[in-house]
Amino acid sequence: MTPERDETVGVILAGGLARRMGGGDKPMREIGGRAILAHVVERLSPQCGVLVLNANGDPSRFAAFGLPVVPDTVAGNPGPLAGVLAALDWAAQNRPQAQWVVSVAGDCPFLPRDLVDRLHKARRDGNATLAAAVSGGRAHPVIGLWKVALRGDLRNALVEEDLRRVQSWTARHSLATAEWPVRPVDPFFNANTIEDLSDAERLARLVD
Repeated sequence: MTPERDETVGVILAGGLARRMGGGDKPMREIGGRAILAHVVERLSPQCGVLVLNANGDPSRFAAFGLPVVPDTVAGNPGPLAGVLAALDWAAQNRPQAQWVVSVAGDCPFLPRDLVDRLHKARRDGNATLAAAVSGGRAHPVIGLWKVALRGDLRNALVEEDLRRVQSWTARHSLATAEWPVRPVDPFFNANTIEDLSDAERLARLVD
């Protein structure tokens, strides 16, 4: 593992309400006989010094994965920025040598195996403080690289300004992007509906 990877905390954002799937924990739905979350963990874990899961409610439902479960530190389920903030706070308290957090959605089973390296490269090349993923010209704002030192700024935006939209906050800082192709499979395909699960079963045969 490179020093940069070792200094990066990975967070899987698993706090969505999965309304289009009828509720419940979307990352626990299965593709290829395994939970979507298992696919995400398998792809992201080797790229980070440590991996945590952002989720609210009873953490024991994720016990089989052996990951620290970090709940939101801002009340009211304000969305993915709260999950990012929770991970930034966790990193500052538990991995003080870590300067970065990489966040991914818990419903993306085909994440690229070079995600962290390429986000860091984009950040360095652009002399930026944040980096986000793009595929096929489409931005994925919650799949990104966040500087731990910005956690105070993010907390203020969430608590004092009631800001919720990821891109509204990232627009305040220098943001680089790294782009991936969408063939043969979009690496940021996310399973939002029951129909998406069927598509994912088919696509899983096309990825490494």
